[in-house]
Amino acid sequence: MSWVAIDDAIGAVLHALATPTLSGPVNVVSPTPVTNREFATALGRVLSRPAFLPLPAFGVKLLFGEMGEDLLLGSTRVEPHRLKESGYTFRFPNLEGALRHLLGKN
Repeated sequence: MSWVAIDDAIGAVLHALATPTLSGPVNVVSPTPVTNREFATALGRVLSRPAFLPLPAFGVKLLFGEMGEDLLLGSTRVEPHRLKESGYTFRFPNLEGALRHLLGKN
């Protein structure tokens, strides 16, 4: 899944406004998408708590049917190609660093 640190979301919008050559839609996401398991593991490390066991795909399908398959199991991978090509430098390109900053766990 794609994610972005709030500092980078704001920074990317300011960068887009200040960069005349950058126009049209821009994906404001981190350059390093992660899986749900990676997200849970990183959050567990930052909070010094065990990561939750992931819900197996068959459980999602059983509980939520087609909606669960589309919303919870489908890929949402998005990458910031135009943003990077325009010269934006991410302050928090990796998830664990972003979570530590956001949660004050530096």
